[in-house]
Amino acid sequence: MMEWFGDDAYWLSRLVFQRALAAVYLVAFLTAALQFRALIGERGMLPVPDFLRRVPAKDSPSIFRLHYSDRFFALVAWTGCLLSAALVAGAADRLPLVVAMAWWAVLWLLYLSIVNVGQTWYGFGWETLLLEAGFLAVFLGNEHIQPPVLVLWLLRWLLFRVEFGAGLIKIRGDLCWRNLTCLYFHHETQPMPGPLSWYFHHLPKAAHRVEAAANHVVQLGVPFLLFAPQPVASVAAGLVVATQLWLVLSGNFSWLNWLTIVLALSAVDGSLVAGGHALPGAPLWFEIVVLAVTALLLVLSYRPARNLLSKRQAMNRSYDSLHLVNSYGAFGTVGRVRLELVVEGTDERTLKEGTVWREYEFKGKPGDVRRLPRQFAPYHLRLDWLMWFAALSPAYARSWFLPFVERLLEGDRDTLRLLHRNPFPDRPPAHVRARLYRYRFTTGRERRDTGAWWHRTFVREFLAPTRLS
Repeated sequence: MMEWFGDDAYWLSRLVFQRALAAVYLVAFLTAALQFRALIGERGMLPVPDFLRRVPAKDSPSIFRLHYSDRFFALVAWTGCLLSAALVAGAADRLPLVVAMAWWAVLWLLYLSIVNVGQTWYGFGWETLLLEAGFLAVFLGNEHIQPPVLVLWLLRWLLFRVEFGAGLIKIRGDLCWRNLTCLYFHHETQPMPGPLSWYFHHLPKAAHRVEAAANHVVQLGVPFLLFAPQPVASVAAGLVVATQLWLVLSGNFSWLNWLTIVLALSAVDGSLVAGGHALPGAPLWFEIVVLAVTALLLVLSYRPARNLLSKRQAMNRSYDSLHLVNSYGAFGTVGRVRLELVVEGTDERTLKEGTVWREYEFKGKPGDVRRLPRQFAPYHLRLDWLMWFAALSPAYARSWFLPFVERLLEGDRDTLRLLHRNPFPDRPPAHVRARLYRYRFTTGRERRDTGAWWHRTFVREFLAPTRLS
C-alpha cells in the first residue's frame, strides 16, 4: 500500500539496489587499495601530499586533510572494502535505522575523500555517479521502514540525467550519431575493448545502424517513461538494463554500465515479481531529514538541468566539491582511428641502429597484436585508461607521463604491478621510449592467417629515448 511518504511496493527494489550498490562500492575501494601507491601515493606519479599543499580545502574536502600517509590511505581503502562487503551481505537491514544511515554515510565520506585527492586518475564520470548514488542511499532507510518515495524519485532523476545527458551529448556532438554510422568505428576505437569487441566490430553495417538508432531511443525517449505510472516505469527501466548489458558485452567501461543498471533496478516495482511486503512507516525525524535533503538536491539540480538544455552542454561535470548533483554524458565524439602508445625499454647503455627494444605490456589496453583484449570491468584500470587519452593528445599526459617513465627506469615495484608484463625482471632498463602506432582490428582473413586480433602501423615517436639523469 502506498502512503504519502513510503511505498511497500519497492521493498525488493530497495534491497536489490542497496546490495548491488554496495558491490559497486566494493569494486571501487578495491581498485583504490590495489593501485594508489603508484598513482597518488607518497612516491606516486601525482603524490597526494603535493596536491594537498596546492589546492585549498574548500575545493577538495577530504579526511586526508587531517593526515596523509600511504598506510592511512590503505587503511581507508580496505575499511571501505570491509564496510561494502558487509552491506552486500545485508548488514544494514540488521541494524537500527540511524546506525544503518551512519554506515552508508561513512562509506560515502571515505570514497569522497579518495576521489577528492585522486586528481586526473579519478576524473571520470562514474566516480561522481557513484558518489551521487551513494549519497542518496544514505536516505533510503532499511528493512525497518517503508522505502521513501521521495528518494526513489531522486534516484530516477539521477538515472534520467545519466541517460538523457548521454543521448543529448551524442545528438549535439558528432555527426556520425545523427547519420547512425558512429558504431562503424566505436567498437574498435573505444578506450578499452573487451574480448567480444572484435566480433562486435565485424557485425554488418546495418546492425551497427540499428545499434545507434536503438541507443537514441533508449537514451532520448525511454528516460521520460521512468516517471510514468507502473508498470510503464518498470518496462522503461528494463530497456535501460538491456542496453547497458549490451555495452557490458561490447567493451570495458569500468563500473559505469553496472551502476546504471543498479539505478534502473531502483525504478522497478518489486511487487510485480515478489508481491507485497508490509513495513512500518518511517519515524517523524526521518521524514524531516528526507524532506530537507530532497529540497536541497532539487535546488542543486538547477545547474545540471540548465546544462541539459544548453547548446554548450558540458559532459561529466561536478558543480560542488561534495559531488551531490552532477552532469553526465559519454562519447559526444567518436574517433575514426585508434592510436596507441607503445612503451619500450632497452638495457643497452649506448644506443645504436641495431639496439634491441622490448615492449612493456599493459593489462587492459591493446599492445601485443596477438593478445585477445581481456574483460576487466567493473574493475577500473586507471593507468590503461589514461594511456588511451595520452595517445589522443600529449596534453592529457603532461602531468603524469614523465613520472611514469622515471619509475620504469627506476624499476619501481608499485608501478610495475600495474602492468601485465615487465620485460626487465632482473634490473631496470637503461633507456625508455614511447612510440605512437595506429591500431585497427584485423579482418577475418587476417585473423585466420596470422592469429592476430590487431594490425598496427608506426605513426611517429611520442617520447625520445630517455634515461635517468
